[in-house]
Amino acid sequence: MTDKVRVAVLGANGRMGKAAVAAVTAAPDLELVAALGRGNALEDLVSAGTQIAIDLSVPDATETNVFFAVERGIHAVVGTTGWSADKLASLRELLADHPETGVLIAPNFALGSVLATAFAAKAAKYFDSVEIIELHHPRKLDAPSGTAIHTAELIAASRADAHLPPAPDATEKQLDGARGASIEGIPVHSVRLAGLTAHQEVLLGSPGEQLSIRHDSFNQESFMPGVLIGVRTVASRPGLTVGLDGYLDLEA
Repeated sequence: MTDKVRVAVLGANGRMGKAAVAAVTAAPDLELVAALGRGNALEDLVSAGTQIAIDLSVPDATETNVFFAVERGIHAVVGTTGWSADKLASLRELLADHPETGVLIAPNFALGSVLATAFAAKAAKYFDSVEIIELHHPRKLDAPSGTAIHTAELIAASRADAHLPPAPDATEKQLDGARGASIEGIPVHSVRLAGLTAHQEVLLGSPGEQLSIRHDSFNQESFMPGVLIGVRTVASRPGLTVGLDGYLDLEA
């Protein structure tokens, strides 16, 4: 019998963390060896013999968690936001000293969301205008969401490759924030509303037509198939991968 992969979950007491604990426990090829919350020491990862750490903690802790894991040869699958360009650059430098270790940082683990983002990036070069609306529960700590930022960055890159001009917008007067945040020239609007979980809609328009690409997650279980893909793939992908799309065949 093949040995099970030894997995730990950080942020195990949160909604995503609890779902991850259940998903790993139910997976026949994985073994949950540690479930860490705020009061647990990171050294528990080592004493448990962790091979892969799933970080679903909080933005203030994620960098410390991931650096600790990488320095000890533990692969990491990360769903926590808060990874700026500077932090990613520092992580790449660290990984260069640990060339056999892999890290996946995924703004969203829902497979439908990853596909919707990929579709939107492909479609964006064919439309004059594109804007993003992301909608989440009011307990979310960041705005815009990491998914929306990642989507906007991919859309902006696609439009730049196609040498498209900026989207038409004659707005001269506006209340502060009325046009949303601008992510590389793409307007992103954030909604925080009780009753929501995680939702995103990309609106693309040209004269006479509109295309809407929307994805809805209704509970934390929707993210678990993507988390498990990350866990089962990360050891075979040394270095840093940003976005679950990097582990999927989306080139066609």
